[in-house]
Amino acid sequence: MISLVDIKNILHDPDPRSTEQLAQNASRLTRQYFGRTITLYAPLYLSNFCSSYCTYCGFHSHNRIKRFKLTADQMHQEMSFLAKQGIENVLLLTGESYQATPLDYLKEAATIAKTHFSNISMEVHPMEEAEYHELFAHGVEGITVYQETYHRKHYKEVHVSGKKADYDYRLGTPERAAKGGIRHISLGILLGLADTAEDLHALYQHLHWMERHYPGVEYSVSFPRLRAIKGTDFAYCDVDDITLVKIICLTRIQFPRVGINLSTRENANLRDHVLELGITRMSAGSNTSVGGYTVTAAEKQDPQFDIKDHRGVQDIITTLKKRNFDPVLTDWRQIKNETL
Repeated sequence: MISLVDIKNILHDPDPRSTEQLAQNASRLTRQYFGRTITLYAPLYLSNFCSSYCTYCGFHSHNRIKRFKLTADQMHQEMSFLAKQGIENVLLLTGESYQATPLDYLKEAATIAKTHFSNISMEVHPMEEAEYHELFAHGVEGITVYQETYHRKHYKEVHVSGKKADYDYRLGTPERAAKGGIRHISLGILLGLADTAEDLHALYQHLHWMERHYPGVEYSVSFPRLRAIKGTDFAYCDVDDITLVKIICLTRIQFPRVGINLSTRENANLRDHVLELGITRMSAGSNTSVGGYTVTAAEKQDPQFDIKDHRGVQDIITTLKKRNFDPVLTDWRQIKNETL
């Protein structure tokens, strides 16, 4: 395991030759383990109700936005739209409200999603092991849960109230999900909340621990940067593009088989240029508002954060092919055992 000192030295090294060598090593490992495939997925927001006050999020409980959640019919409408774009991997998201989006609501959403997509993941409020087991039984294969920051002091400062303020409960979520049968778990840090090197080192330790104790789970990581919300900066992110590139490359070198996600928080130019370095999963045609694809008019949308890459799914596919990448819309399907 790489030391914190080594991570700091790499991130703060101004020599472009060192960065180039890092990039070459990361690219070689990515091609070795993943070839030139890029898996595409899209987020779909089910609800923006939230009982937690997280200072950096557009959905936080103190923010005055219109709160609503999709009905079953609206879920079908939104999902049908995404499916027609070619999306087969969907990430269903909600705000962190146990009351507005209880387990039954999430199970209903998963059941509906199964009629549209071959792979379903969720990024929702943390739950208990038994609840993850129920979600898995209803077709949920993946869970995304970012610790946001592993620095306890900063965590407390930005998570002011609500269930998300419980650092230890959130920290234990990936393990509970793994015990509940979830097959794919995505971890991450929100760059800009605390010292980047310290958070990255802690994330590596967490991921290494999960791999050692739950080796049957497929893991991926994400490094979203703080972004504006409707043009307003809720918090300042001091992580520049070069540092982000180093983080991606260093992560690939430390974890050759782990997937690395890159969301539409980043602009199209940067997303295209880091494809060679370690990225294996990309969101496409994204919208971060509830009902943002077909239900809510653009001028009335309240996004969780502003996206920077507005290209549609087919535009992303075209770009990938031009760069000699193989866009993967789905790499597996469930086959029913008719003998059971």
